[in-house]
Amino acid sequence: MSENKGFFSEIKNQIVTGIGLVITAAFALLIANMQSIFSPKEEVAEPPIMEQRINPPASSKDTIVISKTIVIPPKKEEKKEEITW
Repeated sequence: MSENKGFFSEIKNQIVTGIGLVITAAFALLIANMQSIFSPKEEVAEPPIMEQRINPPASSKDTIVISKTIVIPPKKEEKKEEITW
């Protein structure tokens, strides 16, 4: 009978120790993540959308054509010196 009592008391102690480890680990995770859990949520502000509308005058019946010409100057080629060994 005394052997069984010692066996069950060891199992009881192991279960209590396991529960204590689980609680300790849970509190350690809570403390490590406390700032992210309890911090206020930041509101995401959407940037303002700007619309651009061009309203031609109502009295104008002519067609307006706007053209833009871009002239790209040619690139000057530099002479590369050849290295002879």
